[in-house]
Amino acid sequence: MQTIEFKIKAEYVPLCDLIKLVGLADSGGRGKSMVAEGLVIVDDYIEYRKTAKIRAGQVVHCEGTHIHVISSTVADSDGN
Repeated sequence: MQTIEFKIKAEYVPLCDLIKLVGLADSGGRGKSMVAEGLVIVDDYIEYRKTAKIRAGQVVHCEGTHIHVISSTVADSDGN
């Protein structure tokens, strides 16, 4: 199973956009249909809201991939 760490720069990212941004969907429309089909799990629950607000600390599962959403304000491992 693949794990992706996604750094969020705003307060939240819409779920369908997140799926597109990490490369699991080739378009926002495909991301929306994946959510509508029940293929996306957010924090252990199937999420059907296409534009659900995904915030830092949440975990999204989609097509065998875990997406850990973290804040971009968290210091990098080199202290920056």
